[in-house]
Formats: sequence, C-alpha cells, structure tokens
Amino acid sequence: MKKIVIVGIFVSIVLLTVVGCGSKKEVVNETKKRNDTSLVLYFSATGTTKKIAERIASKSGSDIIEIIPKEKYTSKDLDYNEDCRANREQNDDKARPEIENKIDIDKYQTIYLGYPIWWGTNPKIILTLLDTYDFSDKTIIPFCTSGSSGIEESVNSLRKYNSKLNIKDGKRFAASDDDKVIEEFLNNN
Repeated sequence: MKKIVIVGIFVSIVLLTVVGCGSKKEVVNETKKRNDTSLVLYFSATGTTKKIAERIASKSGSDIIEIIPKEKYTSKDLDYNEDCRANREQNDDKARPEIENKIDIDKYQTIYLGYPIWWGTNPKIILTLLDTYDFSDKTIIPFCTSGSSGIEESVNSLRKYNSKLNIKDGKRFAASDDDKVIEEFLNNN
C-alpha cells in the first residue's frame, strides 16, 4: 500500500511539473508575441541578401518586408565592369532610386536593415529609404551581404548621413554562412 501511495505521489509530482512547465512556456511565447516589434527590412538585387534576410526573420520571429525598387535592376545594371546603372548611382551623391512599395515601419522598434555592398558601401536606395521614412525612434541593426567588403564603411556612411539615428554596428554575411552565424548575430543584438 505504501508503494502505491509513493508511486501516486511521484506520478502527481511529475504531472504537475510537466503541466507547469508547459504553462510557463506558453506564457513566455505569448509575451514574446506581444513584445515582438522587430522587422527585417531589406533590399536585394540578386537574391543573396534576400536569402539571409529570410533566415534572420525566421530565426528572430520578425516580420519581413522587401524594399522594391521602382525600376528593377537587371544583370546589365549590375555589370560593374561596364558603365552600368549601379556604378552611375554609386558615383552620384544625389542619386536616390525610387522605392515602388509603401513600407509601414510605425509599429516596429527594432529594424534589421539588409542590403548588398556596392562599391564598398550601401546602395543609394537605402538613402532613399532613410529620406522617405521616419526612423528617429527606431533601433537600426544593419546587415549586408558581400563577397569580401566589410560592413563598417556602409554603417559609417549611414551614421554620417543621419547622425540622429540609432544605428548599431551590424554584420556582414557571406551567402555560405550557416544558421549558427545568424543566431550569433541575433544573440549579439
């Protein structure tokens, strides 16, 4: 009889622990959903930045919005060996390629801002974005894709462009980076 009582108590404790942990997990998930105000906002001309942006959104639970240029970039526009559109824009301080889609950033406090590196810095469409929308009460965490150039020059350029914005140091990703690299980026920001 004592064994049955002891087993019953043990089973009850195990059940309470399992049910209690399950409830805690649900509360944590619900709290995260209510407090989740992050957005992955990205521009991608070739699809490389898009793939990283989608992985960041998935791992962080963020919403995701693509910055779509009004005039799409063709492979000829990106042929850096020629007098291409991307080269002309990057060399023109006044260039501001138009954005086709409307972007609502009002409900977000944290914005992961992604772009490829063009001529060592961010594409001019990112400046169009900063000119068009109010990022003054946001935390901007930049990320870029590049074969070799780092993110530092582009971040410094963005900070210089608008010194009132809260822009973090950010991270450069290679197309081959695995989920561990993305998780490390998210944990550090």
